[in-house]
Amino acid sequence: MAGKKKPLVVITRKLPDPVETRMRELFDARLVVDDRPMTQPELVAAVRTADVLVPTITDRIDAALIEQAGPNLKLIANFGNGVEHIDVDAAARKGITVTNTPNVLTEDTADMTMGLILTVPRRLIEGAGVLIREGGKWSGWSPTWMLGRRIWGKRLGIVGMGRIGTAVARRAKAFGLSIHYHNRKRVAPAIEDQLEATWWESLDQMLARMDIISVNCPSTPATFHLLSARRLALMQPSAYIVNTARGDIIDEAALIQMIRDGRLAGAGLDVFEHEPAINPKLVKLAAQGKIVLLPHMGSATIEGRVDMGDKVIINIRVWADGHRPPDRVLPARM
Repeated sequence: MAGKKKPLVVITRKLPDPVETRMRELFDARLVVDDRPMTQPELVAAVRTADVLVPTITDRIDAALIEQAGPNLKLIANFGNGVEHIDVDAAARKGITVTNTPNVLTEDTADMTMGLILTVPRRLIEGAGVLIREGGKWSGWSPTWMLGRRIWGKRLGIVGMGRIGTAVARRAKAFGLSIHYHNRKRVAPAIEDQLEATWWESLDQMLARMDIISVNCPSTPATFHLLSARRLALMQPSAYIVNTARGDIIDEAALIQMIRDGRLAGAGLDVFEHEPAINPKLVKLAAQGKIVLLPHMGSATIEGRVDMGDKVIINIRVWADGHRPPDRVLPARM
C-alpha cells in the first residue's frame, strides 16, 4: 500500500495484540484501550469519520446509525461471522459494503458444543461445584450419588446442519451418539453416509424423538423463536437442549418454565436471548444444577480470534485495492 493514503480504520473493541499490530502496520487504525463496547455517541463519531468501521457483535449498527455515516465510510468489516447486529440493507442503500469472517470458528464452536453435550447430562459442573463449595472435602464414592445420563447410544438432533452442525455431528458420532438433523436442505449423500445421519424434514417430528438437541443454525428473522413454547413442549421430559448459536432462536421464557416444571431434563447455554443480560431465573436454575451457563465462549480461542482478525484485514486490503472483498455480505433484497 506504499504511495497510497492509508484508510482510516476505526475498531470498536480491543482485539488480540497480533491483530491490532498488523492493523496499525497496514492502516491508519484507531484502536481502543478499554475492553468495553462503544457508547452510542462514540459509534456516531466513528461512522462520521472512518473510511472503514470494524465492529463486533456487541455494537448495534442499525439504520439510524448508518444514516449518520460520513461520506468516507464505505466498508463495515465485521469482526465475526454473524451480522444480525448490522442493518445490511441500510448499509447497501448508503453505498456501504459489509463483510464478515466466515469459516474460521467452526471447529472451536463445535468443540464447545460437544463439551456442553457431555457436561449437561453427566452433571460435570454440578459435581465440580460440590468439591469447591465443600472446600475439597468429600465423603467418598456412593453408588447412588450424582447420577447423570449415559451419552453413548443416545439420539442427537442437530438443528442446522451447516459447517458447525456437521462438525458437531462428526464429534458426536465418535462418542457413540446416533446423528439426526433438521435442515432447510438435505446434506450431500456422502456426508449422510459418513455420519450415518438421519434427515428429518419436519422439525416437530425430530424434536419429539431426540434425547439431546443441539442448536446450530444462524439467527435470522425466520429462526427467531424457532424453538417456540409449542415446539419445546414436543420434547421428551428426559431430553436436554444445548445452544451455542444465538439466544433468540429459543423462546427463553418457555425453556425456563419447562425446566422448572420438570418437562425438560436440562440445558447448556452459551448464548442468551437478551445478551449480555441474563435472566435471573436462568442463574437460579444453574445454581440448582439444572442447567449450565457459559458467557458466550463458543469461539473464544486465541487461534480463532487471530484467524478472525486475519479475515478482517484481508477484506479491508482487498477493498482498499479497489476490488470486491471475498467475504462480502449481500443485503436481503439482492
